[in-house]
Amino acid sequence: MLIETETTPNPATLKFMPGRTVMPSGTRDFADPEDAEASPLAQALFDLGDVTGVFFGSDFVSVTAAPGVEWVGLKPDVLAILLDHFAGDMPLFRAGTAGGISVPAESGDFGDNPEDADIVAQIRELIETRVRPAVANDGGDIVYRGFNEGKVYLQMQGACAGCPSSSATLKNGIEQLLKYYVPEVTEVRAV
Repeated sequence: MLIETETTPNPATLKFMPGRTVMPSGTRDFADPEDAEASPLAQALFDLGDVTGVFFGSDFVSVTAAPGVEWVGLKPDVLAILLDHFAGDMPLFRAGTAGGISVPAESGDFGDNPEDADIVAQIRELIETRVRPAVANDGGDIVYRGFNEGKVYLQMQGACAGCPSSSATLKNGIEQLLKYYVPEVTEVRAV
């Protein structure tokens, strides 16, 4: 089995592609070892001690190294864990756990106004068709969390969370796209 590796815009994160489906639907972000308890794979990666984030995408796993950790030493250990997991057809989540799948249709604490239903539908469609595929190519995901008084709230995950260029992506890319197609949008904010 061959696992391809790609760099991401976040220098602390590498994208590992096992050449097969990782998550059949949705995504899952593990920000700490406690989150990882639901997944034997994520837990094994955190158990290395030098990993601060794991993200499961549709066909990739993004791994974030701790500050000061060099990938030259960590990458072989991550690859060994991924090879063992995928070659052994091990389950991604422990039995009895829901896996906590994140899906793009979730909204957070920024409750949408029912009067804005058409605007919200346009925003979600643009995020799903234009933004999410581009962000996934960089080893991450973006989740819609709400629309309120012209402001769109989005959550960056995986390689995109904590990436030095994520604020530029939000402001210069996503915000401009949404403003162009949905004039009611005045600002995009990360949550």
